[in-house]
Amino acid sequence: MNRNTTIGQWAGGILAAGQLLASDAQPTHAAPIAPIQAPFDMPQLQRPVFPNRSFKLTDYGAKADGTTKNTDAFRKAITACNAAGGGTVVVPKGQWLTGAVHLMSNVNLHLEEGAEIHFSDDPKDYLPAVLVRYAGIECMNYSPLFYARDCTNIAITGRGSVYGHGQKWWMWSKKGTGPDNRGTAAEAQTFKRLDQMVIAKVPSAERLMPTATDEGFRPQFIQPIHCTNVLLEGFTIAAPGPFWTVQFVYCQNVIARDLTIRTQGGPNTDGINVDSTRNALIEDNLIDAGDDCICLKSGRDVDGRRVGRPTENVVVRNCKTLSGHGGVVIGSETAGGLRNVWAHDCDFTGTDIGIRIKTMRGRGGVVENLHFQDLTMNRVDYGIHITMFYHQTPAEPISERTPTFRNFHFKNITAHDVKRGAVSVTGLPERPVAGLVLENITMDGAAGGQFTDVEDLKCVNVRLTPASGPVLALRDAAGALFERSPSPQGASVFLEVKGGRTRNIRLQDCDYSGAKEGVTFAKDVPAETKAKTFRTLNIMKSAFICKDSNCES
Repeated sequence: MNRNTTIGQWAGGILAAGQLLASDAQPTHAAPIAPIQAPFDMPQLQRPVFPNRSFKLTDYGAKADGTTKNTDAFRKAITACNAAGGGTVVVPKGQWLTGAVHLMSNVNLHLEEGAEIHFSDDPKDYLPAVLVRYAGIECMNYSPLFYARDCTNIAITGRGSVYGHGQKWWMWSKKGTGPDNRGTAAEAQTFKRLDQMVIAKVPSAERLMPTATDEGFRPQFIQPIHCTNVLLEGFTIAAPGPFWTVQFVYCQNVIARDLTIRTQGGPNTDGINVDSTRNALIEDNLIDAGDDCICLKSGRDVDGRRVGRPTENVVVRNCKTLSGHGGVVIGSETAGGLRNVWAHDCDFTGTDIGIRIKTMRGRGGVVENLHFQDLTMNRVDYGIHITMFYHQTPAEPISERTPTFRNFHFKNITAHDVKRGAVSVTGLPERPVAGLVLENITMDGAAGGQFTDVEDLKCVNVRLTPASGPVLALRDAAGALFERSPSPQGASVFLEVKGGRTRNIRLQDCDYSGAKEGVTFAKDVPAETKAKTFRTLNIMKSAFICKDSNCES
């Protein structure tokens, strides 16, 4: 595809991405925003209000012919709307080709039904470079397709569609030699250059990514940065852009609702990312993504800790995800911290992982007070997957580089046809996952629940039905309570206990008489742990299996 590709040439490639099943169609009216009743202090977010003025795109020279670039018309209409004190820029029905669109304060960009905004795939249309946060690090890069900086009261609304046409950009993430003879792993080399700038403490405004010898990074689709009162509502992202789709950065009071996001097939085409942002409502969205569907982040490593801005007070509700790496994802960029998250009444079907929480040594940051409730999952690889080993790294002393996971609550969650594991939790030996509570969890599939390097784990009415292996497995767990959590009939082992750091294991009202073996201990489990666990059993003794005399009291 050459850099002057027209809409007509694109049409064949985007049809499949733009098609929408009738059962997935979004409602045609803007429903009232229901009250937020979060388990933490959270403002009642409402739509920003705009003056009753309209600015029609065609009044500023725009042409819906599929070949005319309307970048200047968008700029003029938005500038006029802002200068008048705000209002609505109306994009009528038709196909509108454009480069970067920059929003301004008090402007609602409204896409009428049948309006299609098609973004150019020529990198020159996204210059000059602007300040962005790219994968957790600040730099000067190509403008996002939709961009806003330091704005108040902005929106993109309506029943129209937007098309990112990211295919040409995607080769930048690939290894090997492409049509432009770019060499190998070009984007990885750009990352190395950016990392060196961070280490050298080069100011963000001087970290220029597109240069004469380096094409830079793929731009995001939609990125408001340092903005307050932001609304995205009603429109369809019908074809993926170059990189992440929606990324709220350093924002406050944001709403993303009633969106249809179809970005499956593109590399790193996340659905909605909430990044170092406070007070966010993500609701009633249908997301079929090429990476994480809904993801919360707060900066990467050294640069993320320098900025030090958490993501906090986020509500995700009534969303449906299809393909994607995770339904609701936390991390792996956790350097600024994340807290106060409530995801409820969502459905994840065919998504790789339902709930995914990830970090690693070097990221740093405290992730705490996460609540997940009333979720359904089908045909996922994992129901709940928590890891502090997102990438394998050597052990190191505890420092600001060491991340913290604590106080995660999961309640009323069902998952069927889990392909790999119902629940998988892996902490760091030096910083276990702490204060994990699972209540009323029902899952069936390939494997049960596995918990490594955790402390103060509580499982209440957790009903897992694995095809093979133990129902529950502990390794190096410092405190675990299992209450009213039974074994299915025919399970090989109900509870498998391993690890020299394991202690304080309690079982209360757990009927595992259906298991072939009740509780088994590996040789490395301390004798005192075995003895105390034996004394806490509150079920039929005949179901208990221990092959070590240290289990005797």
